[in-house]
Amino acid sequence: MKEIIDLIKNAKCLTAFTGAGISVESGIPPFRGAGGLWEKYDPKYIEIEFFYSHPKESWAEMKKIFFNSMGVAKPNTAHKTLAKLEEMGFLKGIITQNIDNLHQKAGNKKVLEYHGTIDTLVCTKCSKKYKTKDTDLTPDLPSCSCGGILKPDFVFYGEGINPQVYQESLALALKTDVMFVVGTSGEVMPACSLPMAAKQQNGAVIIEINTLPSAYTASLSDYYFEQKAGDFFGEIAKRIG
Repeated sequence: MKEIIDLIKNAKCLTAFTGAGISVESGIPPFRGAGGLWEKYDPKYIEIEFFYSHPKESWAEMKKIFFNSMGVAKPNTAHKTLAKLEEMGFLKGIITQNIDNLHQKAGNKKVLEYHGTIDTLVCTKCSKKYKTKDTDLTPDLPSCSCGGILKPDFVFYGEGINPQVYQESLALALKTDVMFVVGTSGEVMPACSLPMAAKQQNGAVIIEINTLPSAYTASLSDYYFEQKAGDFFGEIAKRIG
């Protein structure tokens, strides 16, 4: 841990790459693996073609899968410590695969949401955006003032990554010299290529925090902490003051 604190303090561009595992302690289950959402629900409901052909059915399931649990979740120790590291000037940015908005709720300002967010909805007809918290989600099919269907503003299966977010995330990864990799299996493309780019093209030190080994552990990570994100970052918070 002393080495990690030294790396944090001496990094020129410290970043974090986060996945579903960082939010488990906030009560949000991961998508994959034991106890994951896809054990309980069919992922077809967030396939873009299924959404357009069965919008009411998709919306009914998405309310259960995402909005009922993620909407009330609160940041945990890991989120709060990352926000503190940014406030102290150490952390330069977060690239997250998560759509739960918990990094922002914790206080982080520089957050690149690689897969989008549940915080907003977008009209499939005119592209107008709405804040989810200000939108009535009780109808079978939430709609825009223009009559178009509203879609959660995250990347569905079959959709591409937002080009601007893609480019900004890659640019940040290529500037990174120390990266926290937290709560991710390292198997979802193209997101999983970002720690690889940081390591291979900029020689970044990879500090992995996962409860189970990932695709990065044996081949990419310089440090591997096999523990909950909250425990790891709680210790960081104590040591860094």
